Amino acid sequence: MRTKKTLEIIYVLLVIVMATGTIIGKYTSLDYVSDNIFGSWWFCLLWAIGAAAGIVYFLKRKIRRPIVITLHLSFVVILLGALLTHLTSNKGVVHLRQGKAIDTYITKDGNEAKLPFSIQLNKFTVSYHAGNMAAMDYASIVTLIQGDKHEQYQISMNNIYSGYGTRLYQSSYDEDMKGSYLSVNSDPYGIPVTYLGYALLFFGLIAMLIDPKGNFRRLLRKEAIAGIMLVMGCLNASAQPALPRQTADDFGKILIVYNGRICPIETYAIDFTTKLYGKKSYKDFTPSQVLTGFMFWGQEWMKEPILRLKGAELRNKLNLNEYISPMSLFGQQGYILGPYLQDAHSQENDNVSKQLLDTDDKMMLLMELTQGKPLRIFPYTSKSNTVDWFTPTDRYPKDMPKEQQQYIRSILPLAGQLARQGKIDMLNELILKLRKYQYRYGGNTIPSDTVIKAEGIYNHFPFATILFIFNLTAGLLSVLFLAHKKRYRLFTWLMSLSWCVLTFTLALRWVINGTIPLANGYETMLLLSWLIMLVSVLTTRKLQLMTTFGLLMSGFMLLVSHLGEMDPSITPRMPVLNSPLLSIHVSIIMISYALLSLTFISAIAYFLTCNSKRESVMAANQQLTVLSQIFLYPAITTLGLGIFIGAIWANISWGSYWGWDPKETWALITFMIYAIPLHTNSFSALGKPKNYHLFMLLSFFSILMTYFGVNYILGGMHSYA
Repeated sequence: MRTKKTLEIIYVLLVIVMATGTIIGKYTSLDYVSDNIFGSWWFCLLWAIGAAAGIVYFLKRKIRRPIVITLHLSFVVILLGALLTHLTSNKGVVHLRQGKAIDTYITKDGNEAKLPFSIQLNKFTVSYHAGNMAAMDYASIVTLIQGDKHEQYQISMNNIYSGYGTRLYQSSYDEDMKGSYLSVNSDPYGIPVTYLGYALLFFGLIAMLIDPKGNFRRLLRKEAIAGIMLVMGCLNASAQPALPRQTADDFGKILIVYNGRICPIETYAIDFTTKLYGKKSYKDFTPSQVLTGFMFWGQEWMKEPILRLKGAELRNKLNLNEYISPMSLFGQQGYILGPYLQDAHSQENDNVSKQLLDTDDKMMLLMELTQGKPLRIFPYTSKSNTVDWFTPTDRYPKDMPKEQQQYIRSILPLAGQLARQGKIDMLNELILKLRKYQYRYGGNTIPSDTVIKAEGIYNHFPFATILFIFNLTAGLLSVLFLAHKKRYRLFTWLMSLSWCVLTFTLALRWVINGTIPLANGYETMLLLSWLIMLVSVLTTRKLQLMTTFGLLMSGFMLLVSHLGEMDPSITPRMPVLNSPLLSIHVSIIMISYALLSLTFISAIAYFLTCNSKRESVMAANQQLTVLSQIFLYPAITTLGLGIFIGAIWANISWGSYWGWDPKETWALITFMIYAIPLHTNSFSALGKPKNYHLFMLLSFFSILMTYFGVNYILGGMHSYA
């Protein structure tokens, strides 16, 4: 009993220290908490005592099942590998300048250490996405010299050099593009031991699901599940000047460089309108009408109450309404936000300051549009066959013909003049000629017709918004038909239809960006909803209540992404994300979150029905614990696989398989919390359904913290996810 008590205390302390460390890191730095908390002797000692207590307790229990032994042994091996890394690894940075060989690097402590070879930078290059806008990859072409042996390598993101017991990673570069920084990592003992631990863990987690004598298979065999599910089955037109809708739509098909990629200007117009007004359209105007309204009738549109002030604190401070005109921010003393901005920049965590800066950003967006700065719509192919895109106010290459420069400068003012004069036919011809100009000079940077059509469909139909309304409504209605099997089945078909529409939405984003949609928080929320519905559809025949669960939980996830104002913009990935491990890592993690969210719904259903006296409801309530545990086992498996696949990816990309970033730390905390109810023999209190579901209800907050808290509060390398 004493060993068990020690283990419990250490386990809780580890969770508390890790959670506290991520919060301290927000107000200091990741390096500070890595050195003074996660890398401290007492934190290492805490893990060591916990591991020792766990081994003693495990031996006292006299557990002989090989799969269980392998699974728990894997954590001991992983901790041993981490200790070896902590004690024996060497890390640092080498700064290379083109043409100069160097054989030393600077360690993390600021000391100089020898490399097992000399290294010389031959060339540093940055490759860009189409149109020369956003970086796609960074690469250092180097020569390694050892004695008479000269070897040339290219080191880039996700493409490391490994040899002579040393690994080199692309880290940064000099502004003049003639120098490069490479991270140096030598960890000959920790990595192989840690990877052995990962292999044992992967085997143990998967074997836990397929072991015929294991708890998961026993839960699936319970005949009561099938039996209980059978029982459960028993606005006014505005006079504001604007282009006709068709003309504005044609203008929206003009291509623009936006968010590091080339897309229809309609996409920019949607984000522009949403940024100002909080919605994709304003009154009866389409986003393209709003954008061209500000471009061609700037004075009139600056008087429109289109600017939304989201924060009540700022509105009260300045005595303004929620929706104001941009012009109302200019008074007799000039720009009324001006006197507050300097203090706002120094107090960015204050609500009023955040709202001030947000409003000022919107005004800067309008000012830049009046100057034509965002309108990078004019491609030019140079004599070297390089395609660059320009705005009307840019400095143009010397080899660009004067006539072409004049065309770029004059075409938009001419379009505005035609619009104001009401010469729509001539304006339509001018728009058509501009599109032909883009295709003539855009070369291979012009997206394919398929991509443009896909983006047009995606822009015109707010699938995610429609689906969250549809799923939540259908989920609530389905509760009324739980006792009518045939009518209830209709909702399963409706969820299947919703899943197909969401699949189509994700496919559109994949086609538009050319990469699997997993690169940001909005896309992972869509994926999470997709997975929840997929699991629900596949299991609803035996577990009928899954239809209601799937509709409500997926609708909730889509609603959260909508209300949380996650950025739905489609942007190129950061270079480090261009790895096949991205889709594997994120997909597996999202599967886990989907399954854990279903345990949360099971807990809610349990407490909503636990006081009912109806026999059918009481019988269903008794089975919710089994249902929740069926979700829990594969959830823990996928979460464990996802975390440590992410660790392998981090080691490949950054040279360290664990960096105590807030996202990975909270993912580990979540894993440790949800692992507790798998040990009901050790924690007998969780054998009682009420205690179990209360634990699962509270545990879900760790998911919320991992997914949302890190993104919006703590930050870190994973805050985009």
